[in-house]
Amino acid sequence: MSQETSFTGKRVLLSSASTIGPATIYVKAGKVTRIENEYLAEGATFDAGQRLLMAGVVDSHVHINQPGRTQWEGVVTASHAAASGGVTTIIDMPLNCIPSTVTVEAYEQKRKSFADGMWVDVGTWGGVVPGNADSLVPMLAEGARGFKCFLCDSGVDEFPPVDEAQLRVAMTELKRVNGMLMFHAEMETGASVNEADDPTDYKTFLDSRPPAMEVRAIDLVVKMCREFATVPCHIVHLSAADALPAIRAAKAEGLPLTVETCFHYLTISAEDVPTCSTEYKCCPPIRGQTNRDLLWEAVLDGTIDFIVSDHSPCTPDLKLHPCCGGKIAHGATEGDFVSAWGGIASVGIGLPLLWTEGKSRGLSLQDVTRLVCERTAKHAGLCDRKGQIAVGLDADFVVWDPEENNHIDAEKLHFRNKLTPYHERSCKGLVHQTIVRGSTVYDISQVDNSDTWENGFSKKPHGQWIDSPISRTQ
Repeated sequence: MSQETSFTGKRVLLSSASTIGPATIYVKAGKVTRIENEYLAEGATFDAGQRLLMAGVVDSHVHINQPGRTQWEGVVTASHAAASGGVTTIIDMPLNCIPSTVTVEAYEQKRKSFADGMWVDVGTWGGVVPGNADSLVPMLAEGARGFKCFLCDSGVDEFPPVDEAQLRVAMTELKRVNGMLMFHAEMETGASVNEADDPTDYKTFLDSRPPAMEVRAIDLVVKMCREFATVPCHIVHLSAADALPAIRAAKAEGLPLTVETCFHYLTISAEDVPTCSTEYKCCPPIRGQTNRDLLWEAVLDGTIDFIVSDHSPCTPDLKLHPCCGGKIAHGATEGDFVSAWGGIASVGIGLPLLWTEGKSRGLSLQDVTRLVCERTAKHAGLCDRKGQIAVGLDADFVVWDPEENNHIDAEKLHFRNKLTPYHERSCKGLVHQTIVRGSTVYDISQVDNSDTWENGFSKKPHGQWIDSPISRTQ
């Protein structure tokens, strides 16, 4: 029978509705059993002292790429990276792995492959592709958190886009069970690369994916959301502020529509992207400073519901980048934004990035909890387990110092391929410990390897596969 343990601190944030203050949290069998609003260091299992103790981050948009493309990432490295940044739960996307998670069999193959080791809790989304509508409800019954589709080319052959007619077939199935459908919201508008322009200039790529691609797609999303009013719809990685008026109107109408954006859209502007620096390429693209300011307004006024990493790494050669042992193929151009793979590596470094940028714009620590813990947990159907520190919920905590200097470099990154636009970036906020269901999985102070610790991580992977019923109401 498990023993009750206790976690105490002078600065504890239980939820976005709480004030920061002293508390002691009691844990048994991985769940919070009781909370006292006092700092009780004597006899405590863990004492956070003056560091901030809050709910673990839930990153609901991560590409782990396992099985099939583990040279890009893998569950061990992805969950290590997550844990090092206070992320206690990651939800994997259904593509870039092989096979794509579009059938029950593929779902089971992914689940079994993750037995390699999860240092944080891991779940997965399923995918909607042409012809798999009959697989959607069975995948949901197995534990998929919902589904994602593309309205344009996904970049991988095994995950083709759907058109409006195919969407209607899939959403008819999802309507039976109120299953969520997420949209990569870009559609072709006729824009293309100007062959006369320099492909190593970021603007060449940016101009080929104008905001109109997102606006057109989001107009379709809103139309489908209205037609299938019991199917929750979600826009992933919003980049174009031009789409905000349509989103605000849909929400005012009461449609079941939610929206996320990503750390990179809030912390980087197109004007910041150097020539040949393909580590900045993603789809939809990072846009200009004015656009970034408008996204921030939408975050702060609640139009954008939450923030995720969209961690989407690959090997340096696919980025056409010489960093980290990357080799440029014969005939390819180093730093070619047009031809390089699109995706930004950032799982586990979002918390300090968001806090550093956000606090100068009026973001509070309560806002941080709401944006990367509570609402992402709700989105993934986990608000009965995660996102807050409360009795009955999982004992998932991050202990960090929001004012401590944090210099990001490759030596501190734990995802497999270290190519990221955040290399050599200085910010505020350093994670010291990460606790998953009451077990410490990352401790920055564990510098000496031992029987139980290696490179700051517990040798035992304490993460679990998430297949619990969907819960989006608190």
